[in-house]
Amino acid sequence: MIWSSDDVARDSVRRTAAGLTPAGVDEAVAEAATRERETQEALRSPSGREPEPYEWDLEVLAERWAAKHVEWRRIQALMNASGWAAYDPSKDTQGSAWAQEREARRAGFLEQQAAHWQQRQDAKDELQTEVWLTAPAGRRIRALAARARLSPDQIVAQLAEHAVIGEDGTVSVPAFTPS
Repeated sequence: MIWSSDDVARDSVRRTAAGLTPAGVDEAVAEAATRERETQEALRSPSGREPEPYEWDLEVLAERWAAKHVEWRRIQALMNASGWAAYDPSKDTQGSAWAQEREARRAGFLEQQAAHWQQRQDAKDELQTEVWLTAPAGRRIRALAARARLSPDQIVAQLAEHAVIGEDGTVSVPAFTPS
């Protein structure tokens, strides 16, 4: 699951801002504004050098700092309007709603992943095969399938499910009604 730059900024700023005073938030707003400006300038003026293998993508970094700047300004405005002495994430209804939304998306994604892996695990136990039968055996299978209103592969699968191996190694299929 990939979070957007807004999601990353909201989560990061919310954790960092916990317990900060208005003065601390003001400093964070100023730093975010500076970082946003610096990354935008770096993005506009290419250096001409090849980026390092583990270096941040400047577009992503600029987008993240812009999102952090917006989130810091939102918290700053919230604190000024509310008169809080320190930022408390639990009192921030908008931030809490966004955090719950992110967590719900994450939980949904994890459920999908678990279902996908379970499906793959179940598929390991299945067998898909192509069987070439003689003409008489093929006609018998098709006749049985038509009589039971099933497809020929469903009849073959049910025959295999009901097959038993005797003590002497012989394979037989007891009488059953296809369903």
